[in-house]
Amino acid sequence: MSQTITAAPPRETGTSQATRAAIVVLLAISFGHLVNDMLQSLLPAIYPVLKAKFGLGFGEIGMITLAYQLTASVLQPVIGVFTDRRPMPYSLPVGMGFTLLGLLLLSAATSYAGLLAAVGLIGIGSSVFHPESSRVARIASGGRHGLAQSVFQVGGNAGSALGPLLAAFVVAPQGLRVDGQGRVAWFGLAALVGIAVLAWVGRWYAGRTRLPAPRKTAYHAASSGRVRLVIALLMGLMISKFFYMASMGNYYIFYLKAQFHTSDHNAQLCLFVFLGAVAAGTVAGGPIGDRIGRRRVILASIVGVLPFTLALPYAGFAWTIVLTIPIGLLLASAFPAIVVYAQETMPNRIGMISGLFFGLAFGVGGVAAALLGVLADATSIQLVYQLCAFLPAMGLLAALLPAD
Repeated sequence: MSQTITAAPPRETGTSQATRAAIVVLLAISFGHLVNDMLQSLLPAIYPVLKAKFGLGFGEIGMITLAYQLTASVLQPVIGVFTDRRPMPYSLPVGMGFTLLGLLLLSAATSYAGLLAAVGLIGIGSSVFHPESSRVARIASGGRHGLAQSVFQVGGNAGSALGPLLAAFVVAPQGLRVDGQGRVAWFGLAALVGIAVLAWVGRWYAGRTRLPAPRKTAYHAASSGRVRLVIALLMGLMISKFFYMASMGNYYIFYLKAQFHTSDHNAQLCLFVFLGAVAAGTVAGGPIGDRIGRRRVILASIVGVLPFTLALPYAGFAWTIVLTIPIGLLLASAFPAIVVYAQETMPNRIGMISGLFFGLAFGVGGVAAALLGVLADATSIQLVYQLCAFLPAMGLLAALLPAD
């Protein structure tokens, strides 16, 4: 009687198990980024509610954004420098805890000072979250740093797109509601989920920090002067990108209302379309940079958006929505490439570079929001968009960057 011998299935190697774990961690940190940025993006989406309840002007709204984005930017490089020397795995859920406290205070604030304190706490949460989370994404990248940065950042961009959409249905489901402020507290449930996920990521990251430290690679880097020039050029590109993004993220709703007399609800949905395009552009930017080079992506994305931004202030309602799609796609594709380019310029300062560039993004956005709000009060929101249309021309600075 013959006996059939069945081969045992091949065992999963330690390498494949580690790769699978790294992928799960990358998706988890991207989800944490989604929750973090979703909760942040509630702020501009509920500005009409706060404006009506507290009788705010555009300048005061800009100051709210400035208060949030200064706390979200100033601390980031400091935390990045500290964590380059001493990793802080459990800072991830702690940062989300600050965001939760800020949300609860925002939902119950009864004064303008209370609003500023609330958004300051939310900003601190973001400042604690970003440097270490960007490092986790790089550790879990498996060498595909552009792809990992895109996956990490697309979580944030998807969250930024979801925030206004959820605000339209939760905070102001029937248009402008002065009682919608209290509904913000419901988003604390999302913060609790984020804390749980980030605590798990922190435990994985803590295990990595207990492993023997890899031997440092001897990098034959460019001179310090050239490195400073590269970082300065990248920061200039970031300023042009996020100054324009501030006009869209903070005042696009008001522009649509002033220019086309659309409702708050419909304007929030239009903002969702733009932020959805931003998320899609973020997905594309990193992998394309891995394939064709980050300098090319940076140059094409920022300069290539110029014809669309110039046309936007003179377009009708339908074409305005259409034009925001390539604007969001192109502008967003530059950010992963810029961050990875900077990280590879200073590969032993990942935390500092991540904190510097994420912090710069928030800081520029805050200053831009305040300045543009004052300009809108003094002139008109339409003039703001006419002037901001020329900002992407600064993308020509990318031509001065050395090859990857």
